Amino acid sequence: MFLVSGPELVIAQCRAGVIGSFPTLNARPISQLDDWLSEISEATQTNAPYAVNLIVHRSNPRLDQDLALCVKHRVPIVITSLGSQPEINAAVHSYGGLTFHDVIHNDHAHKAHERGADGLVAVAAGAGGHAGVQSPFALMQEIRRWYNGPLALSGCIASGRSLLAARILGADFGYIGSAFIATDEAAASAVYKQMVVDSSARDIIYTDRFSGIWGNYLRPSITRMGVDPDDLSEVETKLGLGKPDIEAKAWRDIWGAGQGIEAVRCVEPTARLVERLAREFHEAQRQVAAF
Repeated sequence: MFLVSGPELVIAQCRAGVIGSFPTLNARPISQLDDWLSEISEATQTNAPYAVNLIVHRSNPRLDQDLALCVKHRVPIVITSLGSQPEINAAVHSYGGLTFHDVIHNDHAHKAHERGADGLVAVAAGAGGHAGVQSPFALMQEIRRWYNGPLALSGCIASGRSLLAARILGADFGYIGSAFIATDEAAASAVYKQMVVDSSARDIIYTDRFSGIWGNYLRPSITRMGVDPDDLSEVETKLGLGKPDIEAKAWRDIWGAGQGIEAVRCVEPTARLVERLAREFHEAQRQVAAF
């Protein structure tokens, strides 16, 4: 949820009864992260816990500072991605926090578990942003063969029916991102939100041309930048990726989303979206029980 989730969305999610999260890099400058964590911690004391997403990669110059602020504010859950480091797990465990690690295949899952992660997030094919390529059926099957700990599933979960399917596959949690882009509290632009509503799986492009890591992006947002989504050979030239003064614009205007967005039919308050997910989940449970 890069540049999409912040205090307003996280607080609304927690108050609606689900775990809200945001990437630490959304808070800019870093002093804003300190303020955000104070605001969220204060506002969600009696609600569901919150989480932060921490990019554990050498390209993140803020990693040590962001982690220090997570420890300072005793963030309940830290979700790490693009690298698994035992030192980060130890820092979060020092105050009783939990760590979950994003994985896109079974080898990643083994490494994250061996290095001390408390839980895993299986990022399957079709997930928004930096996604994997494995079917959730295959990915969950391989991980659950040996792993009995907390496990979330990410990838195309935007309805209560898909959430129930994730549970049937063996997930303890559904990991939902794209559906929350089209909420009143999300920091996405109005154009971005409406694009999610208007799009479906056919509008998602899977490419590594924008960040060097494979991910899913909205085709119309690429077109808006004057780039042909079917020919990304000149993307660096046209967008100026790698040039600091232009790169920020490229990231701001090329938008991630997952293949499950067909289920998103309108922009609505977070509480209403959570209510819909819960209603659909229970309806699907009753249908399964009636088989």
